[in-house]
Amino acid sequence: MDIQLCTIPSFPILMQFGPEKSTISSIEYNSTLVTPGCAFFCVLGEHTDGHLYINEAIAGGATTIIGSDKLLLTEHAKKQPNLSFAVVADVRMALAYMSDFFYHSPQEDLIKVAVTGTNGKTTTATYVYDLFNLLGISSGFIGTTGILRTDGKIPFFKSTPTTPISSDLHKIFARFVLEKDRAVAMEVTSIALDQKRVEGIRFDVAIHTNISEEHLEYHKTFDHYLQSKLMLFKQSKAAVINMDDEGMAKEILEVVHYPHLTYSNQMDSSADLIWTACESSDTGLKFDLYYEEECWPIHVPLFGEYNAANLTAAIGAALLSGVRIEEILAVLPKMSQVEGRFQVIQGPENRKIILDYAHTPVALSAVLQEVKKLSHNRLIALIAGIGIRDFSKMPKMAKAAEGKADVLVVTVDHPGSHEPSLVIDAVLKGFTVPYKQRVVTAESRREAVLAALQESGPDDLVLLSSGSINGAQIVKGKYIPHSDEAIIEEFFSSKTSDF
Repeated sequence: MDIQLCTIPSFPILMQFGPEKSTISSIEYNSTLVTPGCAFFCVLGEHTDGHLYINEAIAGGATTIIGSDKLLLTEHAKKQPNLSFAVVADVRMALAYMSDFFYHSPQEDLIKVAVTGTNGKTTTATYVYDLFNLLGISSGFIGTTGILRTDGKIPFFKSTPTTPISSDLHKIFARFVLEKDRAVAMEVTSIALDQKRVEGIRFDVAIHTNISEEHLEYHKTFDHYLQSKLMLFKQSKAAVINMDDEGMAKEILEVVHYPHLTYSNQMDSSADLIWTACESSDTGLKFDLYYEEECWPIHVPLFGEYNAANLTAAIGAALLSGVRIEEILAVLPKMSQVEGRFQVIQGPENRKIILDYAHTPVALSAVLQEVKKLSHNRLIALIAGIGIRDFSKMPKMAKAAEGKADVLVVTVDHPGSHEPSLVIDAVLKGFTVPYKQRVVTAESRREAVLAALQESGPDDLVLLSSGSINGAQIVKGKYIPHSDEAIIEEFFSSKTSDF
């Protein structure tokens, strides 16, 4: 594509060198992926600076270089007068607007539903995806569990765990449009908002689940975390807001001056959608949903009472997208449980293994409370410290789980650059001594899953919390393939003769 940089809407050029018009065949921020005709963006990362890789990008065939270092780009422009160089104030912002332009603004052809919150993002976004597809609105999904089209996952390596960088995001949008999808449900994290990965996107519906302390290794303060999340509601056309969340609901309501629905578990809340009288069973959830002064009985094959709130939020998104409540209710019995979110796996001798990748103290406490509502003998729970997260959170994971299971297996997820033992020790500091339950430690998630299964017996429940990102464990910068489900199958297959 022949592109004159100054014609790209909202593209913030401060200075330009070389040819004003460039032939651009692709957009990259990773110099190892540069191919001839590429536009290379010198993105500033947490651990590196894209400006350091300009020579590598040029050697790979880049025709256009966009960065923020005026002196460095001036020097390169003198050496490479046939290449285009542009100095911008914010490389990430420039990347977002060029990506939208390069892929012909595919976002304009999609109903875009964004979900943000400390807990429940993946579940709620997946419920939106599932609900829209059941309603005949072909939808894609972008989030922690991968990239999905209507018929399932598509292979796509995400450089970030949840919300892709903008060039990847618009590439995915373009594929959805090409495949005739009409909507996309996606998780939008606070870090993605702060890093302008969704800059320039006007979401049709933004959903708020909740907020509690998280990602302080990045944001440093809770207020910065909250303000980053609020950015989503300043670039949306409609919103679904959790009235029961004291941490952020009030702040959102102050900035939304467009159509919105509130939801709550409290009958006296005056919320637009109220879910109440929730009951759990081995067949799923039953609850009453109040909307427009009518009460609708709901029965869905989903587990975890807090998921009634997540489902209600998804229903709100469908309502704001123009779907009638009667149409929504008709398809709810066909909803599917979310991968890795209160996912129940039946084991031999009436064991139940629950995969729920709760990775915050609040989420862990909630899921432990919910699993106990299922019939069981003993409860064995795996908890983890996450090596790529704030160490101050790790003892809180132990405090959230203490005394709530018969056996706790403590391990590390995504140790990153840390020794696993250091992460495990940080978690253990949260327990009172002597321990209120048996505690087992394991220095890898694989070992921990096997240890938890080994501890189980007939009629026991095994909860595997925290978990994989993109089907992997992050160890010293590398993504090591990992699957709890594969380990579970392997374990019970090897024990078949014993049962």
